[in-house]
Amino acid sequence: MKRIAIFGSTGSIGTQALDVVRANPERFSVEVLTAHSNSDLLIKQALEFKPNVVVVVEEAKYSVVKEALQKEDIKVFAGEEALEQAAGMDTYDIMLAAIVGYAGLKPTLKAIECGKVIALANKETLVVAGDIMVKKARQTGSALIPVDSEHSAIFQCLVGEMRNPIEKIILTASGGPFRGKKPNFLVNVKRDHALQHPNWSMGAKITIDSATLMNKGLEMIEAKWLFGLKPEQVQVVIHPQSIIHSMVQFEDGSIKAQMGLPDMKLPIQYALGFPQRIKNSFPRFDFRKFDTLSFEEPDTRTFRNLALAIEALNRGGNLPCVMNAANEIAVWAFLRNRIGFLDMMVVVEKAMQKVPFIQEPTLEDYFNSDAESREFAAELVKL
Repeated sequence: MKRIAIFGSTGSIGTQALDVVRANPERFSVEVLTAHSNSDLLIKQALEFKPNVVVVVEEAKYSVVKEALQKEDIKVFAGEEALEQAAGMDTYDIMLAAIVGYAGLKPTLKAIECGKVIALANKETLVVAGDIMVKKARQTGSALIPVDSEHSAIFQCLVGEMRNPIEKIILTASGGPFRGKKPNFLVNVKRDHALQHPNWSMGAKITIDSATLMNKGLEMIEAKWLFGLKPEQVQVVIHPQSIIHSMVQFEDGSIKAQMGLPDMKLPIQYALGFPQRIKNSFPRFDFRKFDTLSFEEPDTRTFRNLALAIEALNRGGNLPCVMNAANEIAVWAFLRNRIGFLDMMVVVEKAMQKVPFIQEPTLEDYFNSDAESREFAAELVKL
């Protein structure tokens, strides 16, 4: 029985993880549930799964959650500090790090410091401070098991290949809802259109990132840190069918790929159950129903976010942190119809040009760079 702490339980990854737990009650128990502000769903989850600890980050929701769970043997806490304290508890075995964006950094770092196994669904934490996280994980023995479908695919392809050097990895991208479109089309794109991903069911933030190809750029940076790669060893191809989730090419030229229907429950289950594969009833891929699997180069001239992310990957330092912070503000503004689709890329590029570059940042430098980039981006979008 593995004891699971789900940080971000009310989001897309968190709710699907609870589906996996629900289907495997003999394998998993829920020890910690956390949410930012969705108190109604958090209460419902807590009443069903009976965790030891519940944390709601928005302190104004504390009394609501506390009152709803007062008859249960569940400890209720509120605030960001409580989030970190929960991450440091010794009563769970594996953290599912599913808090969206930069907000997931501190609790994930705390869990790493405690030597926890991390099922990592928050790519931004590695984008922001990958060098510090990886170094700390080596020191404490913390294991980082990727949940992103692409990185889970790479991870699965590398099982049994530890002594065989990687020549390169190939991250696949669907291309999002606007694959093949040009700026004269994208200038008129609205929020609801951008949220209609052709293959995956995801949260709003990652869906917009997929539409701008920023998500693939973030994944390139994450892959560098997860698998100890040089920037030139990470390649992206557009694969509209989303059946091949990513590939590894070894130095003998052989390529291994992980395939399956696009369903996030599979990489979530794999990460939670690793090293075992758990039998399930998920839909299966049938080669007879797919007559074509196609691949093409990404259009980095139109989708500038991917080009900006590649620049951040190559330069390193605090630039990925600056890029991520500006992007979070830009996506927030776009989702509220404050700026246009193409404006998001402008905000990110200007922030990367404005915020001072630091080649070897400390953790405090990362915090400061994040804050400075957010402030600058907020001024651009007139928050």
